[in-house]
Amino acid sequence: MSLVLALHTLAAVIWVGGMTFAYCFLRPAAGATLDGPQRQSLWQAVFGRFFPAVWLLIAILLASGYYMLFGLYGGFAGAGVHIHIMHGLGLLMMLLFAHIFFAPWRRFRQALDNGDTATAAAKLEQIRLFVAINLGLGLIVVAVASGGRLVG
Repeated sequence: MSLVLALHTLAAVIWVGGMTFAYCFLRPAAGATLDGPQRQSLWQAVFGRFFPAVWLLIAILLASGYYMLFGLYGGFAGAGVHIHIMHGLGLLMMLLFAHIFFAPWRRFRQALDNGDTATAAAKLEQIRLFVAINLGLGLIVVAVASGGRLVG
């Protein structure tokens, strides 16, 4: 069970940490130093690497989370409130990521392929907004996961 918990924690840290780096550090630096098309090319390369990793991280989080939920707590009835909060917010994050991936990310790539930098910029802004929301949710999940059992 320790290995499963370690995998679960690492998957969450990599996902939330990746969003933190992209949103808080890479985005401002890219905006200050690159023009629109260069910035769009950078984000295409970054997300083209990060998003497939997020799908793997989601699979690890779901498999390890449910393994612990049913193996340690005997299911939802035996889990504390912090587990339910983590579960619900985690699922919300996963759904939001799926939206990012299948809607604005897909349209961003199509716009770049067609040379439509204005549409690409608009889709990149949508991605930025959704990543900001997901980052906020992820930070709440980390706080609940790390301190939730101490509260109640």
